[in-house]
Amino acid sequence: MSAVAQPSWHSPAPGPGHDGRAGSGRRAEDRPPVRRPSAAETKDALRRRMRAQRGRRSPRLCEEAAARLAEVVLTIPEVADARCVSVYASRPTEPGTGPVVEALAARGVRLLLPVLGAGLQRDWAEYAGREDLRERAPGRPPEPGGPGLGGDALAAADVVLVPALAVDATGTRLGQGGGWYDRVLAHVRPGVPVVALVHADEVMTEPLPREPHDRPVTAVATPERWWRVEPDAG
Repeated sequence: MSAVAQPSWHSPAPGPGHDGRAGSGRRAEDRPPVRRPSAAETKDALRRRMRAQRGRRSPRLCEEAAARLAEVVLTIPEVADARCVSVYASRPTEPGTGPVVEALAARGVRLLLPVLGAGLQRDWAEYAGREDLRERAPGRPPEPGGPGLGGDALAAADVVLVPALAVDATGTRLGQGGGWYDRVLAHVRPGVPVVALVHADEVMTEPLPREPHDRPVTAVATPERWWRVEPDAG
């Protein structure tokens, strides 16, 4: 009886390798190690995910969230007592800061907003009203038009409100990737609260990757509530 021909997709079982064991013939120690993504690569992937998530929010929901966020931020004791607050003009998909800026300005609080100084230097300028805010460079958020006060002007702030794409339980903050706030936060006075403003679904249950230059925040505020965090030294 003639042998039955095997289908063309059938492959015989692998024979013994050069180490005498069945398999591919390649020892485990000779195989290239599986490369894990670096902290920077993991952050970039998270940024893409969080930006896409923000992009799905409607303008109406963003406006409602901004109003609730202002109510929450104003209940933070240090904000209620502050004479000078560092804040920022939010982009359309960020948790909106317009209502909190207007509420603090109406109280007579001095507001410091980030601006891009000469030669891409970090700088600050005083808020002088909504009509003074302009997009002064392509891709930049609106900035005040007053004179720059220098990078160390942040030392005058009693509270610092910072943007974030995400934050975890230890205060590790995921920023936009330029490292701007990680550098300027060196000027914050010891003990001054640094509060990340995020949506509730941007608070991560798993630890975010942290690099040596990353500066943790000390509190988090969402449109629902705020709380203090205990930064982890690791």
